[in-house]
Amino acid sequence: MKFIFLPIFLVAFSVSALDFEGSALSPVEVSAAASTGLDAIYVVPDADGVTMVYTAMSAVSPVRWLRYSAMGAAYAEEVEPRREGARLSLPCADGDMGYVIEEGGRSRYYWVIDYSGHRLDLQSIRLADNQDCDRTHIGFEGRAEELEAYAPTGRRVAVGRGLEVSYNSLAFDEESFAYRPQPVTETLAGISSGFSVDAPLVNTAFTLTGDRFLKAWGSEQSVETPVFVTPRVDAQTRATQESRDVDNEQTDGSGEGLGGSAPCDIVFEAAVSDAAVFHEWQISRTPDFSEVINSYNDTEFSYTFTEQGTTYVRFSADNESGTCPFETTVYKIFIGESKLEIPNAFSPGTSPGVNDEWKVSYKSIVSYRCSIFNRWGKKLFESDDPSVGWNGMVGNKVVPPGVYFYVIKAVGADGVKYDKAGDINIIGFKDNTTTNNSDTE
Repeated sequence: MKFIFLPIFLVAFSVSALDFEGSALSPVEVSAAASTGLDAIYVVPDADGVTMVYTAMSAVSPVRWLRYSAMGAAYAEEVEPRREGARLSLPCADGDMGYVIEEGGRSRYYWVIDYSGHRLDLQSIRLADNQDCDRTHIGFEGRAEELEAYAPTGRRVAVGRGLEVSYNSLAFDEESFAYRPQPVTETLAGISSGFSVDAPLVNTAFTLTGDRFLKAWGSEQSVETPVFVTPRVDAQTRATQESRDVDNEQTDGSGEGLGGSAPCDIVFEAAVSDAAVFHEWQISRTPDFSEVINSYNDTEFSYTFTEQGTTYVRFSADNESGTCPFETTVYKIFIGESKLEIPNAFSPGTSPGVNDEWKVSYKSIVSYRCSIFNRWGKKLFESDDPSVGWNGMVGNKVVPPGVYFYVIKAVGADGVKYDKAGDINIIGFKDNTTTNNSDTE
């Protein structure tokens, strides 16, 4: 199975160093790379009855015309064109041939291909019996080998037919986080017994059309396969961490930026291609997933990480027959050690926005209960969320200055237990009219 992908260089026929007469269809001029030494390559529908025409710089300018074969210009033989003033003409030789035109101290090199000796014949294409997950193999019956020219040195120059194989697939759209239909066209220089293309992400037929020369002449051919049931699986994933009001966030330095302080809430999402019948998210404490602690079959799920250390998450998918497994990059979520620091004073009602709230500093606290009492044991405030502080008020009134007491019981993601109790000093406030001692005593 041999095939070559090459870019197409198709130029509309126009006035150039060589013109052609005697054909109802214009030759196709193919640009040649400078490294070949060829000024141009021409493909004529049928060389029979076609005449090449070269226009000299003047009616008296000396011109020498030579012809060479695949052996190269070193073995060229001189030919005698018909000359009428500045116009020189020469019948195309049967078959493919190279030509050298010398004038004014410069040599121009051309190769002319007689397409009638290389006619395309697209009989049929078929799906091969054995297919890969990433490449689809297609068998071919007919004639579609690439054409060839020869440089002045005798070096072979491949001339691609520009055959086109088209089919449907999917492309991932970042903005919508979904796969969208996408038509695909690939170009083949030539075909012997078959070819292969990137496996599609949807069930589709493959259509082969060409070649570029027949297309230029308005008579291209086309053949198609039956519908191909693709085995290929593809997926895209993302993880979105919900922010929390915590300080001193920690990460593992991987650049993924996931994790920090527990509890850490992360939403995982996956978009899958059509053939992904089976899919699963896996969570593990080991990078090789030798022990999976949780798994989810939905493409989207939310998880709260509460254990100190690194946790690994990955997504896998497969087709109905289980022949094309797919796994995404592993996400690493790092939860840092716990911390709990408790302030012992604040000044509500004095300067708004400055030390007017009593609030613990923490990270990776997964269980928390705080109670605040006055000196007679009356409970004034209670919270099970360390991000919630006390503004020094009971109802809508600020408590009087003095000493108050807190009791905190908490557990960290690393298993550390906190059993704290202590004083809170409330510094005096300016607006005594808001004080109501009966509410606090």
